[in-house]
Amino acid sequence: MRKIKVLVVDDSAMFAELVRKGISSDPALEVVGVAKDPFEARDMILKYKPDVMTLDIEMPRMDGLEFTRRLMPQYPIPIVMVSALSDKVFDAMNAGAVDFIAKPVNMTKDEIFSYIQRDLCTKIKIASTVNVGGQKRVKPKSVSSDDIDSHHVVVALGASTGGTEALADVIMGFRKDIPGTIITQHMPPGFTKMYAERLDNQCAVDVKEAETGDVLRPGLVLVAPGDKHMRLVKKNDSYSVECKMGPKVSGHCPSVDAMFSSVAKVAGPHTVAALLTGMGKDGADGLLEIRRAGGHTIGQDEESCVVYGMPKVAYDIGAVEYQLPLHSIAHKIYSLLGRM
Repeated sequence: MRKIKVLVVDDSAMFAELVRKGISSDPALEVVGVAKDPFEARDMILKYKPDVMTLDIEMPRMDGLEFTRRLMPQYPIPIVMVSALSDKVFDAMNAGAVDFIAKPVNMTKDEIFSYIQRDLCTKIKIASTVNVGGQKRVKPKSVSSDDIDSHHVVVALGASTGGTEALADVIMGFRKDIPGTIITQHMPPGFTKMYAERLDNQCAVDVKEAETGDVLRPGLVLVAPGDKHMRLVKKNDSYSVECKMGPKVSGHCPSVDAMFSSVAKVAGPHTVAALLTGMGKDGADGLLEIRRAGGHTIGQDEESCVVYGMPKVAYDIGAVEYQLPLHSIAHKIYSLLGRM
């Protein structure tokens, strides 16, 4: 099999060399060039035609966000951002980057090398399968104004690769009457809080990073913290969440399966759940549990997914009641809520 060609772009020569070595240690990957800024990168893209580019956010002359915005319309290429703790990474996702990793801090060289081998190499391989030029943003359908029981129903959403933008599209369609909503998106610690704050500023609903004891209420969306599983619990007549560190479930912490499984047990038929774009199978088994418990389940369709992995597995095992394009999901959630 042909190796995946990777271009590394980072203004730190020392870190770029660690990235190059880490990527080169994977037999499926080949580093074709290392550029210190977007101007060098532009020439190397034309010369080497890489399959994937890793791109630092913070660089002199032109940062990674601006480069992504300029590059994607003319030369769409799968980009994995390497970002310090900054909400610029979400602007880069919006501009067309596929995924990101957190830039390592307080790690030894050996720890950085292992982190690159484990996390960055995996994301590069996933990014190489994405047709970035084929992703089109479609205006969400207007949401109906059905009367819904906002107090006794739970909405649960899960996503991974491509999910930051997909979830935003769905939540932008929510009004203040949406039942309490919980979200698990695979993301590093720190970034989940920034992501929640970003959505809170953009959407009609209130969005926050979840903490143990947070009570669900209409118009509130809770995002699982980046290093903890979020599970639904019921006390007296109200739903709340529990956020705890623990071993990975379905390869992840936070895990969509862990969240969905708790929702199936606690809310059962009073649930509407959707599994969106992402690589792997996290969330598929949990979505099936929800469907078997009498809840309504939605899977994002292949055409609108950045990566049709998690929703495909869910569909294949019979967990998906309705398979829909992204722009229809918020509308469908309201439609289903109106029948409950």
